[in-house]
Amino acid sequence: MFARFYLGAATLALGTGAAQADYTLHILHINDFHSRIEAVNKYDSTCSAEEAAENACFGGVARIKTKVNELRDGIRAAGGNVIVLDAGDQSQGSLMFTTYKGDAEADFMKEIGFDAMALGNHEFDNGPEGVVPFLERAGVPVISGNLDFSQNNLLSGRVQKHLVLEVGGEKIGIVSALATDTPETASPGPTVIFRDDIDSLKGDVAELEAQGVTKIIALTHVGYKRDQEIAAGVPGLDAVVGGHSHTLLSNTDEKAAGPYPTMVGAVPVVTAYAYSKYLGHLELTFDDAGVLKEAKGEPVLLDASVVPDAAVEARVKELAGPIEELKGKVVAETAEAIDGSRDSCRAVECQMGNLVAEAMLDRVKDQGAQIAIANGGGLRAGIDAGPVTMGEVLTVLPFQNTLSTFTVDGATIVAALENGVSQIEEGAGRFAQVAGLKYTFDPAQPAGSRVSGVLVKEGDAWALIDPAKDYLAVTNNYVRGGGDGYKMFIDAKNPYDFGPDLADVTADYLAKNAPYTPFTDGRITRK
Repeated sequence: MFARFYLGAATLALGTGAAQADYTLHILHINDFHSRIEAVNKYDSTCSAEEAAENACFGGVARIKTKVNELRDGIRAAGGNVIVLDAGDQSQGSLMFTTYKGDAEADFMKEIGFDAMALGNHEFDNGPEGVVPFLERAGVPVISGNLDFSQNNLLSGRVQKHLVLEVGGEKIGIVSALATDTPETASPGPTVIFRDDIDSLKGDVAELEAQGVTKIIALTHVGYKRDQEIAAGVPGLDAVVGGHSHTLLSNTDEKAAGPYPTMVGAVPVVTAYAYSKYLGHLELTFDDAGVLKEAKGEPVLLDASVVPDAAVEARVKELAGPIEELKGKVVAETAEAIDGSRDSCRAVECQMGNLVAEAMLDRVKDQGAQIAIANGGGLRAGIDAGPVTMGEVLTVLPFQNTLSTFTVDGATIVAALENGVSQIEEGAGRFAQVAGLKYTFDPAQPAGSRVSGVLVKEGDAWALIDPAKDYLAVTNNYVRGGGDGYKMFIDAKNPYDFGPDLADVTADYLAKNAPYTPFTDGRITRK
């Protein structure tokens, strides 16, 4: 079994000496599951029956169960050591989460048998109070070392800073950190205090070392770029297992962002894309003193060759029953597939961004709205060509956001666009997809001075934006409330945050324009 897995996998030796060391640890890991309990298609949305018949499905919790059991049982049968980790964001992203509020994800985590999970930002999407039922139900240690819950009675004492696992007679320390911009990307509220992640990890590693723990893994939800900074900046770490940026690392896939593992000095960094499509498998070999000597591995693609666990699949179908009628309702038709990929919608003008922004603007144009801004991170999937179901629309827009209208001046709009491109290097979700606007940005310039050539549609013509003029704009309630860094909208004039659901607005627009033809038209120019 394992000979097949490691054929072609990159091996990185971290020193000289005998190939056989005293202790080898296998780490199986996922990240950014985002409620993909059912299998997904190539667009990361729920796989249809037709796609399943064509063996075009990936992932899903039943495939994770199969592959984890296969690898874990095989490793143990061979006398090896294995742990199963989740780097956060089990929550949010499908109708399963919308319907069951995290209970389904928690139940399957327990069924699979994870050893630890990092708290992700989307675990806070239903506020701190939404985290508690998940923690109680999952039965898995959930950790995050840089969060101070002392002012929150609901979570205080429920989330550990770190933990120690006993595996094969050895102590394995697990430390963790959550992205410090979570107050902008989710809803932790003012009573959850965020501390610097690197400082926090340094302290937690030192604490474990003082207990005699010599093998320490960072299980983080901060993103691939920050993970590499953590690997370089936190002494005592033996590996970083991360999530948040949905990054694919691989030694065989040409689309990967880097090798698996990515070595930062002597510290391997791994992450395994998202949406249950891959199961990461990292093998660490330590010498007698607990010093890492070798790291190797490759993510396992959970394609049709992985047979879903029958019992778990039956439970998934049972859970899907009550929402099948809604999911199956055809609301529109598309002439071509609509690209809603993360790589597009967080970096350039994308087809899904244009659709959603135009849908928002169309709904409120009778009120005099001229500008629509949609955060790229709010677009969670693409849509296939042909009939469009409400389930597909809700997979793209799962957050139950509502339309928000408000008035701000042109200078504030420009500041918002600057915010949108301020973290483009990190693939941040704040990237602004727009309607009624055109703009150019140069990522080579410093953040805050990247945007130029902002035009607003005035009737049938385009005019330079007037910094002093007030404009009626529309976005979703999350962005209007300051989410994804859009704090400049918090004090907008005449805000109304309780419009119709964004998914319903988009479905109506698709129906109105059926068969809808996706497009980009140059409204956003990247230098």
